[in-house]
Amino acid sequence: MMVGRERRRILVGLAVAMFLGMAVYFRLWTIANFVSSDDAELLRRQFDLANKEAMDESAEWRLRFDEEADKASKCAKELEEIKDSTEKKEDSTSFNEKLASLQKENAALLVQVETLKNELDAEKRRCHSE
Repeated sequence: MMVGRERRRILVGLAVAMFLGMAVYFRLWTIANFVSSDDAELLRRQFDLANKEAMDESAEWRLRFDEEADKASKCAKELEEIKDSTEKKEDSTSFNEKLASLQKENAALLVQVETLKNELDAEKRRCHSE
């Protein structure tokens, strides 16, 4: 008998807990439906507005990015032109230096050829005089 009463108490407690749980659930469900039906249009408008603002901001950032990319490409092009002109100047400078060096070497070789000619003439005269 005591076991039966104990089981009955547990079952009654379980039934009361289930009833209260279902009551709370239905109350929350009615609140959610009431709020969602009234605020659905408001939420949709807020979402549309936020979406439009995000799209506008995205477009603005894209425009800024494009402008900066154009500036960067222009700067890179100018830098490349400056490098090319500098290399040409360096090439002409080094060309002038090479030309001067070759002219000096040519003058030295002409002097050496003249010396060798003189020595050859001297040897020819010595050979003819013997």
